[in-house]
Amino acid sequence: MSIIEERRTEIRAEDNTYQIVVATRTDVDRAEPTPRVMITLEAGGPGGEPVAEGSLDLDVAVAAKVAELVSDGLLSATGADRTPRRRSAGRPAQQGRPWNEEMDAELENRWISGESVAQIAAYFERTPGGIRARLPRVGCDPENPGCYLPVPPSRRTDPDESEPA
Repeated sequence: MSIIEERRTEIRAEDNTYQIVVATRTDVDRAEPTPRVMITLEAGGPGGEPVAEGSLDLDVAVAAKVAELVSDGLLSATGADRTPRRRSAGRPAQQGRPWNEEMDAELENRWISGESVAQIAAYFERTPGGIRARLPRVGCDPENPGCYLPVPPSRRTDPDESEPA
């Protein structure tokens, strides 16, 4: 074994001290020498007691993927991966955000005045499906542009009433 490169790092985070050694090496005793990466970690608590130790011996070709998987696994296991995700490029800016009373009133006004679902979705920066789902909540009929939902029979005061006043 011959070491090509070695990096040693000591990091203090919170009450712990971490010592990380990353060594790149080639196994010269093999028929086909392949570059390897050896990662060694030791960590001590405030009193010097060991809180972490271990090592990985990896083929260079998989080192980056293993680092990503270990990072993701640790974040997931500790609950630290609860950071907001970046919004995908094609997703409307307001998608998934809560509605307020002013927005509901504006949605109702735009629907009753005859705007299309696509126009309203563009105005509110939401998806057409989100607009169609919200329309009944403000009393509008998503199947009939410009119309309110009929008053359900259980809420009618006049037996012949079918539309709100």
